[in-house]
Amino acid sequence: MSQYFEVHPVNPQPRLIHQAAEVLRSGGLLAVPTDASYSLVGHIGDAKVLDRIRRIRGVDERHHFTLMCCDLKQIATYARVDNAQYRLLKATTPGPYTFILEGTKELPRRVLHPKRKTIGLRVPDHPVMSLLLEEMGEPIIASTVLLPGDEDPLTEASDIDARIGHDIDLVIDAGACGMDMTTVVDLTHGTPEIIREGKGPLEPFGL
Repeated sequence: MSQYFEVHPVNPQPRLIHQAAEVLRSGGLLAVPTDASYSLVGHIGDAKVLDRIRRIRGVDERHHFTLMCCDLKQIATYARVDNAQYRLLKATTPGPYTFILEGTKELPRRVLHPKRKTIGLRVPDHPVMSLLLEEMGEPIIASTVLLPGDEDPLTEASDIDARIGHDIDLVIDAGACGMDMTTVVDLTHGTPEIIREGKGPLEPFGL
């Protein structure tokens, strides 16, 4: 069974966040709260954690993973971003958006879409995730806790623990997350293309 941390949603305990980061660094798979829904997260350099996420989610190698970053500087390291894209990212991050961008050579090929060589990137606006990313000092790979056969993501840490606790290493409970997932925006074609309308408003994209 997984470990279970109850963390303050606004002022997360640094000791618990440090322990969570150690679980990540050791190859662990975590369920964590974000500013949209709960996510499964793992270390970017661990190939096994990607397979574990795919198995839990019931998705194949074409599934678009998301790289959670602490700021725009990290995004610019791992994705190709031109001036127009950067201005749009600056206006909408941190926040409940996932941006599809072309990955750079800094990323392992296994985390990229196999044909498009793209990846989702985002800067979450949640105290727990912000502190965890700061503690890690590098981005982490992520995917929404949306299980096979479910129409909506799981919103309560206790439900996640009951459903998939035997398949992951740590659940961080910082209260309920909403069912709204991130708004997904493809920025690889010049004009922003809305792939999924979610929690993030569409106004910044002129829609």
